[in-house]
Amino acid sequence: MGLTAEEKERLLRALEVDREFRYALMGLLGFKEVLERITKLEEGHRMILERIARIEERQQKLEERFVRLEERQQKLEEKFAQLEERVVRLEERFAKLEERFAKLEDEVREFRRLVTVIAHRFGVISESGFREVLRYVVQEVFKVAEVRRWVYRDESGYVYGYPAVVEVDVVVRDGEHVLIEVKSRVSRSDVAELRRIGKLYEEVCGVRPKLAIVGGFIDPEAYEAAAKLGVELKPAVRGWSGT
Repeated sequence: MGLTAEEKERLLRALEVDREFRYALMGLLGFKEVLERITKLEEGHRMILERIARIEERQQKLEERFVRLEERQQKLEEKFAQLEERVVRLEERFAKLEERFAKLEDEVREFRRLVTVIAHRFGVISESGFREVLRYVVQEVFKVAEVRRWVYRDESGYVYGYPAVVEVDVVVRDGEHVLIEVKSRVSRSDVAELRRIGKLYEEVCGVRPKLAIVGGFIDPEAYEAAAKLGVELKPAVRGWSGT
């Protein structure tokens, strides 16, 4: 049996004005549980929002730190590039210093040779001393590490016109034999003498050698004789014949 219109009106009015009746009715209908569940859901939603807010805050801080790290990385890369440029400049300067040092060493060697030549010219050192001092010049000029000494007894007297011991420096390079004399002063007769020694060497050893003289002072006549007899003249000091 349903409610009459009057009973419905009285029920609705009671719900509006009587709180306890309203809550009691809601309890009977299960609204209280629904409200509690809604409240819990709202609380859970609020906690989730707070966690999201904290995560977003942490994300923001991480992004800021990442930006700072990128800036630091860029600065480090710039500094590294500057260091590389400095290293390149230092290497270039070092290479120039090495070139200057090598040039200075070369100039010192040339100066020592010149002093040696002049010292022998004025009798400060002997011919044997001069030869010994300038022996390394032969190694430098002919690009060899070792210079041998060829000694032979010329019984026929071909070189000097009478039996005598003949001595000359020999460089063997790529199968080529080069007879080398070191003289403080080179004259026309020195050129002719080396030519005769070369002929004797060819006869004894079966090898036709090249001939060269390294000299401190070289007479003009020596150049003329060398050109005709096939003897190469090399000044002990580059760019200076001492004539």
